[in-house]
Amino acid sequence: MALFEEQNPGLGTARALKDINTNQQVSHTVKGVKVWKKINASSEGYFILLGFSKWPHLEVVLFVVILIFYLATLTGNLFIIILSHLDSQLHTPMYFFLSNLSALDICYTTSSVPQLLFNLWGPQKTISYAGCMFQLYFVLALGTTECVLLVVMSYDRYAAVCKPLHYSVLMNPSLCHMLAATSWICGFLDSALHSLLTFWVPLCGNHQVDHFFCEVPALLQLSCVDTRANEMTLLVASSLFVLIPLILIFTSYGAIAQAVLKMHSNTGFQKAFGTCGAHLMVVCLLFIPAMCIYLQPPTKTNQDQAKFIALFYTVVTPSLNPLIYTLRNKDVRGAVRRLMITKVILERKT
Repeated sequence: MALFEEQNPGLGTARALKDINTNQQVSHTVKGVKVWKKINASSEGYFILLGFSKWPHLEVVLFVVILIFYLATLTGNLFIIILSHLDSQLHTPMYFFLSNLSALDICYTTSSVPQLLFNLWGPQKTISYAGCMFQLYFVLALGTTECVLLVVMSYDRYAAVCKPLHYSVLMNPSLCHMLAATSWICGFLDSALHSLLTFWVPLCGNHQVDHFFCEVPALLQLSCVDTRANEMTLLVASSLFVLIPLILIFTSYGAIAQAVLKMHSNTGFQKAFGTCGAHLMVVCLLFIPAMCIYLQPPTKTNQDQAKFIALFYTVVTPSLNPLIYTLRNKDVRGAVRRLMITKVILERKT
């Protein structure tokens, strides 16, 4: 056939022109508004999560470490939720919001870590198209909710330290429930917007996600159309739910620092520093990685770095939150002691 084309150069030229025209037609069809067949991963029905397959020798180690952190997250956060519910002295705004944070951390890790463990354990690294949609939606919704909830918790600490005489009025139960509900609603509405915009973009048959879970920047890299509008929307929303909450949190703690410096009681100073210091540590563990991921445009060069940053805030941070809040917390130690005494008394009666 090649010899025949060499003897008939016109036939080779015609074939090349035909191929060029075909490619231009496909390119025009894909880049246009009307995409015939809407070529994306939904036609395949699944995505391939590449995750850490570039480092196969690390997968077993990562599986064991991530499993330990995941079990620690479930145990520690369930402990806070149950203890706050059982002990009447912990029925305060601070522990109400802390219980919400613990529930968030459990849901947040569960939305991505089991799939990650499954992919690390076996050779199959796929996730269904519907599973990817749900994972993207819940990871983004719960992450945004946590950002807003940390602002609410900083306001609670501001009211407790700076307005102690009016604290019970300012942080009444109805307001606490409304602030918690607002945090959850903001997170899920923001996630609905980004999920719709992300899955509306045609992915042109490419269904290999260079990440260990379905995330907006990683999915946008699969598109063969212009995604600048999506990236700008993500940047604006990230500024709204990352930078503004961070400014509000540091403003609250600036006022708290001024009030603490004026305290003449060492006990009050230590208590305020203990609770506020723990909260600030949690803020840093969440917001710094979030800014590294969402406040810069997605590129292939920083994707490997983004995986390990995401691994930190999806696996490590939720497991540290219970330790940070309870390690030196006298209220928690007192609640555990009271529950143990109650248990011993009940056992003696029986």
